[in-house]
Amino acid sequence: MMTWRLDPGQIEVVDDAVADVLRRKTVTERIEMVFAANRLIRLRIEGHLRTEHPDWSDEHVAAEVAKRVLRGSA
Repeated sequence: MMTWRLDPGQIEVVDDAVADVLRRKTVTERIEMVFAANRLIRLRIEGHLRTEHPDWSDEHVAAEVAKRVLRGSA
């Protein structure tokens, strides 16, 4: 049985089958996957914010999405 550690010391290992699928993808396909994941996370955060703060303007929501995605790196 595998034990899961959810801490900063956790090293994630990709399943062999997933690694094989990713190896078969072209560079373009892998880059498209990254952009799609980025779009998905931004949409999920935006949806959450609009549900929690229906009074916020589009600009406020966009700024908060950027803040959360960038996590202070800007």
